[in-house]
Amino acid sequence: MENLLSILTPTYNRSKELPRLYDSLCTQSVRDFVWVVVDDGSTDGTRVLIQSLKTKAPFRISYIYQQNGGKHTALNTGLREISTELTMIVDSDDWLTPDAVMTIGQYHEKYRLRDDLCGFSFLRKYPDGRINGNPFPEDELEGNYIDIRINSGDLYADKAEVFYTKCLREFPFPVYDKEKFLGEDIVWMRMARRYRMIHINRAIYIGDYQPDGLTQNRRVHNIQSPLGCMHRAEEYLHPDVKLSVRFRFALQYIVYGQFAGYTSAVLLRKSPSERLTALCVIPGNILYRKWKNKYRTSK
Repeated sequence: MENLLSILTPTYNRSKELPRLYDSLCTQSVRDFVWVVVDDGSTDGTRVLIQSLKTKAPFRISYIYQQNGGKHTALNTGLREISTELTMIVDSDDWLTPDAVMTIGQYHEKYRLRDDLCGFSFLRKYPDGRINGNPFPEDELEGNYIDIRINSGDLYADKAEVFYTKCLREFPFPVYDKEKFLGEDIVWMRMARRYRMIHINRAIYIGDYQPDGLTQNRRVHNIQSPLGCMHRAEEYLHPDVKLSVRFRFALQYIVYGQFAGYTSAVLLRKSPSERLTALCVIPGNILYRKWKNKYRTSK
């Protein structure tokens, strides 16, 4: 019988952290899942580790290797191989609570006949047990990512999303030549304009933010991948996003657009919100020059 859930883990040189995630999968009260590990060109023995784990794991492990291209390309690679109905992205330095898979299955059964949903959003917590950010204002809150997570003002912290695989395939992560970093919310924003989610006040994911991880080094990665970051900012410039958020991303649109080599005139012409972007040209230029100097980039 086909498993219900794929736990998709893109990884790059995280062989020391992966056993902790593996151990959390071994403790699951329900094992209706497959662990899909996409190795994004690791050089630290990740392949040997996963092959060893496969010989003793009480669940199925699928290992896929690709040349280093960044997390978003590894997600696309994994999604091409996944055949389960649900997919949950779990980073290599994080892990799950023992009841995570069981909890996901319970809510899937409750809502499985809905064709307007792209998935479920659960809570994350830190290793010390504190909830990451704020809980949802009500349990099983229904709405799209933009309305619930972006426009609410206090729910922007990371959550634990579980998606219908077909929806993730419908919105693959865009790939930009020679860019290896892209915020996943570029896809969540696009998906929100077609699908809703169920937001659930259950913490099933433990996030451990490593000093050398993507989250902790986001700005440097953004500057090194400016075209994707410019297009990510574009997704926040549409009228369904509240004004204060649009203003912040208009600044990012100008900054990363210039790092990508576009002039202010071109960025204005391409912007989904030309008037708001025009207001951000001068402060955006100042911020661009500040970051260019601080991070010593030649662009």
